[in-house]
Amino acid sequence: MLKPATLLAAASALMLPAAAFAAPQVNLAPTGPVVELSIYESIEAAPDLATIGAGVTTTEPTATAAMRRNAEEMTKVIARIKALGIAEKDIQTTGVALGPQYDYQAGSPVFRGYQANNRVSVILRKIDDTGRVLDALVEAGATDIGGPNFAIADDTALKEQARKAAVARGAAQARAYAAMLGYTDIRVLAVSENIEGTVPLYVAAKTVALEATATPIQPGQIATGVSITITYELVGQSAGGTK
Repeated sequence: MLKPATLLAAASALMLPAAAFAAPQVNLAPTGPVVELSIYESIEAAPDLATIGAGVTTTEPTATAAMRRNAEEMTKVIARIKALGIAEKDIQTTGVALGPQYDYQAGSPVFRGYQANNRVSVILRKIDDTGRVLDALVEAGATDIGGPNFAIADDTALKEQARKAAVARGAAQARAYAAMLGYTDIRVLAVSENIEGTVPLYVAAKTVALEATATPIQPGQIATGVSITITYELVGQSAGGTK
């Protein structure tokens, strides 16, 4: 059994406000004017990945026949993709579809068979091969070609460059505001960031050296960047400044 003194101590502890047990908090409450700036910076670089789509569409009198023939044709296309040296992990089925097809005569639908479609997405890690691969897929039986879409496999370093440039530009702008308002320095209160994806820049396109008979491809440049919002406090009021 707890002694009376122990009971009193336990009861006192229970009556303490919750704030007494809370971790200390950093107080960033500004005492001077505050300016919030949104800055976007991007870095351009040549892409090193291309993604293309290839599909096969077949039409037969019955659903079973349409799917069977489609499977045969798509197997040839996938085999050709692998024969071009593309790893299996870079080939992904993106859709398989089957449905009835109709012709319309005098406004009335006339059944003409079933259409099957199978489509894959292919990642090319050698952009110079893009045109050659597209042509080879058509030769292998692909009836539906899409892309290419270009990207950068790892843009971490590029985003870091963009981040540093954005922070430097934000600080310069904030200091300009401080000088205009009679303050000598700035203090960062908060930072938030929004990562931007890669965006193709067609104006900076360059032609890939391909065989004369291959489909010409222009990968251009890819822009990748960050958008940051930084809140600054203006500090160190100068002698000529006014509040």
